[in-house]
Amino acid sequence: MSDYLARLIVKVRGLQAREAEVDPSPGSNPTDDQMRDALQDSRGDLSREEVRKELQGLNDLQQAELVALMWIGRGDAEPEEWEQTVELARQLKERPTPTYLLEHPLVAEHWEEGAEKLGLNIRLE
Repeated sequence: MSDYLARLIVKVRGLQAREAEVDPSPGSNPTDDQMRDALQDSRGDLSREEVRKELQGLNDLQQAELVALMWIGRGDAEPEEWEQTVELARQLKERPTPTYLLEHPLVAEHWEEGAEKLGLNIRLE
């Protein structure tokens, strides 16, 4: 799980680093623009959808664990309450988990902090 979590954190951070689209049609090429548009979240970019589908592919328990990990990372629960927090995440689910997770701008940082609090050794590359 820790390798998967590390890869997921890196992917989500890549999404979080993006900014809103500034110039949807610059009319020039990326080299001339010094690749400024590379971090813009454009409609044609499927990165966010790929992460959403990846999260949807997880089973209910795995999704609840990611929610619980985020809650522990941001201080809403303590590591000692892991099992109860996972169960609470399952009970409180009101909408698709990927949507819920990706709406939180610091979810990757919360996952990393939660993993640290739980004593998980993740290697971010």
